[in-house]
Amino acid sequence: MDLHDSSAQNTGNSRLLPLTLTALGVVYGDIGTSPLYTIRECFFGAHAVPLNHDNVLGVLSLILYALLIVVSVKYIAIVMRADNQGEGGILALATLLPEKRGRSQVAGRLAEGRPVLVLLAIFGAALLYGDGMITPAITVLGAIEGLTVATPLFTPYVMPLSLAIIVGIFLIQRYGTDKVGRLFGPVMVVWFITIAVLGVAGIAREPAVIAALNPIYGFRFFLDNGWQGFAVLGAVVLAVTGGEALYADMGHFGKRPIRLAWYALVLPSLMLNYFGQGALVLSDQHNAMQPFFLLAPSWFLFPLVVIATSAAVIASQALISGAFSLTRQAILLGYAPRLDIAHTSHHEMGQVYVPQVNWGLMFCTIAIVLGFQTSTALAATYGIAVTITMVITAMLLHVVMTERWKWPPLAAAAITVTFLVIDVTLMGANLLKVTRGGWLPLGVAALVFTLMTTWKTGRRLVAERLTARAIPVPDFMSSVAAMRPTRVTGTAVFMTAQPHGTPPALVHNLRYNKILHEHVVILTVTTTHSPYVSFEDQVTVEKLGQGIYNMKVRYGFMQDPDVPAALVHAAALGLALDPGDVTYFLGRETIIVTERRGMAVWREKLFVLMARNAVRATAFFKLPPERVVELGVQVEV
Repeated sequence: MDLHDSSAQNTGNSRLLPLTLTALGVVYGDIGTSPLYTIRECFFGAHAVPLNHDNVLGVLSLILYALLIVVSVKYIAIVMRADNQGEGGILALATLLPEKRGRSQVAGRLAEGRPVLVLLAIFGAALLYGDGMITPAITVLGAIEGLTVATPLFTPYVMPLSLAIIVGIFLIQRYGTDKVGRLFGPVMVVWFITIAVLGVAGIAREPAVIAALNPIYGFRFFLDNGWQGFAVLGAVVLAVTGGEALYADMGHFGKRPIRLAWYALVLPSLMLNYFGQGALVLSDQHNAMQPFFLLAPSWFLFPLVVIATSAAVIASQALISGAFSLTRQAILLGYAPRLDIAHTSHHEMGQVYVPQVNWGLMFCTIAIVLGFQTSTALAATYGIAVTITMVITAMLLHVVMTERWKWPPLAAAAITVTFLVIDVTLMGANLLKVTRGGWLPLGVAALVFTLMTTWKTGRRLVAERLTARAIPVPDFMSSVAAMRPTRVTGTAVFMTAQPHGTPPALVHNLRYNKILHEHVVILTVTTTHSPYVSFEDQVTVEKLGQGIYNMKVRYGFMQDPDVPAALVHAAALGLALDPGDVTYFLGRETIIVTERRGMAVWREKLFVLMARNAVRATAFFKLPPERVVELGVQVEV
């Protein structure tokens, strides 16, 4: 039985259409609003090509086949097969990497025998946070700027309106993906139908644009424009931004709703609109300044701006909800400190809200809008993070195809080379934008990558220091037998992150208080590399003697730890305890920065800062606060 019961495959056809509608309101906002600015940037961006018949058809051909190959084939058809029990995203993909021969996969870890691939996956995840900041800024600005097409009188109001809408986007996140998606889904249906109708009207004016279906125009585009043609790929890639977020959001809805929405509505609407814009430009080159809005008749311009603004709000949702999912995975895989995580749906396990991430993205997005001012300026920042992540995804996918799926090496190599040629080409074109704003997502990614690797390394060093001075459990049992301490009624649960050795809190309690509870549980909680662990497999109990038990609880990286519930389960397995008379003992670590070998001092200080701001273990493990006792321990890193 598939543990990921939120997947559409398991919910049946009765929920397929509602989930598809909701997915439209979350997953496809980003890629669905790309027509607002893509064609314009190809002909009016920093590396714009001359406006002529062949170049228009060439750009349209490149956009068409980018959507077909990158999104339809790579992500929809192949990458979405690489789900870890229904969960998607680059971290979920990394958990599918087998260890090298001779090494076993360790529960709760990525394939750490492949450090380069794991670090690439972490950097790819970090890149998506930069896109989570840029997407709301560029899409909202691009939509509101449509007002200036009607009259320049609206120009002074573009900035304040955009900022107000962006703040609103982040304020509604606490209501959850499900409610937001149900609100936005019908709006996106209206959006895609609208852009499709506008596209058909444009094509009717200049049917010759259909010739762009011939890929030869794409090849001729490069022959005619040379280096400038290569550079314009930095604008063409704007048409496929959102592909990686589509994969990251897969755990919210399952594969079938996402695929159905793409083939039935999203792809046809996008292509009709792009071709309609191309037809408009062919009929009058002056339309290239704002081809999207000029497709509409004058009487429909203001309603179109309203619809476009609504779609822009929704476009932000794909990256924001993807950032929440990635954060949760990073926490449970040990790459981020504990944060507040709120579940926003009783039905969909993957739908979460992380307030710290939400407010951080909001303030950064506001700063980006104030700094770049226009969607054209922001276009230089957009695309770099997506294309680098696309390259990393292709590399990780190749390992999964050959080693986990056992695909024939030649077939896997052919697929990977095809994807990499396209992805690396798009990435190279986007790297030309680094000095004009592309540094922004790279800088954000570098910061997030540093935070994640610092936390992972710091926790490893703390674990090593604690394990090195921990008393072996057999030695502790011998000391208990020799001391015969006073036993008090009730159950004491000593939680530890170290699978070996006696928890320091237990040792200190015996040494200084000279007592033990009637029942003592040494509890270790671990996170596996799978997103879900069945209820039956979560808890194991080992009786050590003298009323002392060793208990291990395993969760998937998409499950939230609940220690009291695990103890109730353990009681059913034979652990002697009264769930109403349990005291939890936690070791509160005070981390001391030293110059010991391990991390640079500045990283140690950063690790201490992160540790101080992490959510307390009491809340994270759902422990009743009135039954928690914390005993301090100093650890040098």
